[in-house]
Amino acid sequence: MKKIIALVMVVALMLTCFAGCGGNGDAENKGSAPAGDNEGTASDVTTEVTTVTEGKLTMGTNAYFQPYEYYDGDKIVGIDAEIAAKIAEKLGLELVIEDMAFDSIITAVSEGSVDLGLAGMTVTEDRLKDVDFSISYANGVQAIIVPENSKITTVDDLYADGAAYKVGVQLGTTGDIYATDDFGDELVTSFTTGNEAVNALLGGDIDCVIIDNEPAKAFVANNKGLKILDTSYADEDYAACIKKGNTALLNAVDKAIRELIADGTIDDIVAKYIK
Repeated sequence: MKKIIALVMVVALMLTCFAGCGGNGDAENKGSAPAGDNEGTASDVTTEVTTVTEGKLTMGTNAYFQPYEYYDGDKIVGIDAEIAAKIAEKLGLELVIEDMAFDSIITAVSEGSVDLGLAGMTVTEDRLKDVDFSISYANGVQAIIVPENSKITTVDDLYADGAAYKVGVQLGTTGDIYATDDFGDELVTSFTTGNEAVNALLGGDIDCVIIDNEPAKAFVANNKGLKILDTSYADEDYAACIKKGNTALLNAVDKAIRELIADGTIDDIVAKYIK
């Protein structure tokens, strides 16, 4: 009898041990996922984007830069407007466009009154001191507009010995920055809009206007007696400016632009406005 009781106790003890071991194994499996699952979850984590107004992406621009941004009735349209709308759509936000002087856009972005600036804007060292820039989404050319009977026939004429041509530019643009650097304040006049610069050219107050090639085409088409020189003043890339430190928005915008380039959306938008 003692042997039987001892045998039963041993069996019971063994069963208890097995049950305990099995319970611990289940607890460990439930408490931690396989290594592969953990890596997948980590790679899918996204940072929440913060904007000036919740649910909206506010874009600052200067709507007198056809075909990148301009008024069609009361609505601002153009290449930048459509690209910004596609970016906002990818971010799940509603696009709001605020029109302002070109030289106010960097300030508005850096002070946080708008989320980003799209205005045919080029990355420069000076601008990088105040804002960050996305990857480039379009290319631009700084062109030179002159009267049809102008003595300026190539860009080199502006640099010729003894040349003292009066140059008109739009305030705060790269045309303004480059021309002031090249020819000095005394020969460069900055205007609030490209249209004002062209009017000054038509009135004989200046000898040429340096401005982006696409707006230049529109100005020449709408004003008789003007032409664009065959040689460009500068080549550049356009990007969106974003407040320094807003890394989440910068990364989200970069990702959206890459996708819009990859699927041909940006090419289609540009082709719609630039034949």
